[in-house]
Amino acid sequence: MTMITALDAKTALVLIDLQNSIAGLQTVHPFNDVVKNCTQLIDAFRTKKLPVVFVRVITVGAKWTLARVERSNMPKTEEGIREMKAKIEATGAANIISQLEVKDGDLLITKHTWSAFPETLLHDELQKRGITGIVLGGVATSIGVEATARDASVLGYNLTFAKDAMTDLTASGHEHSLNTIFPRIGEIDTTEAIIAKLRELAVIS
Repeated sequence: MTMITALDAKTALVLIDLQNSIAGLQTVHPFNDVVKNCTQLIDAFRTKKLPVVFVRVITVGAKWTLARVERSNMPKTEEGIREMKAKIEATGAANIISQLEVKDGDLLITKHTWSAFPETLLHDELQKRGITGIVLGGVATSIGVEATARDASVLGYNLTFAKDAMTDLTASGHEHSLNTIFPRIGEIDTTEAIIAKLRELAVIS
């Protein structure tokens, strides 16, 4: 497994799908441990005045959810879509978990597919800020994190994966992303190591 060698001077922290509906799922690693490491990264990035991006997902009614698949819990009728959207709104299922407060200056991106880039303003907002690197964390490693990473790689971002600030619904999915996919498109290390490298960067005024 690779280790971090550098961080770009303008790097953003992008955290995937740390929202109420995900917090209740059974993950391979304790969700609270992942959140703890994400919190440390958030504090470190804010100290350096670098962007913190919270990504949440609402897939109900998206075109890809209407296609035939072997496994799906997405409604495909107009009535079903309306009912699920109303439930999400009423329960706050898509809200970022309360432990991770979205503050003024942070970016909140709502995606409708696995990746945070298609049909969102994420790339535009990062480019406005001159961002060339991304540190990724969140849930799930092999779904939202990997899909976002693949698109970010195509767009030319330098990627760093905080391996203890992400988890998955399956051990095999988590390990495949970390061991097979991520080393080919970025660098992987712990929250502690990433923060240590971040501290070497000058504070952006």
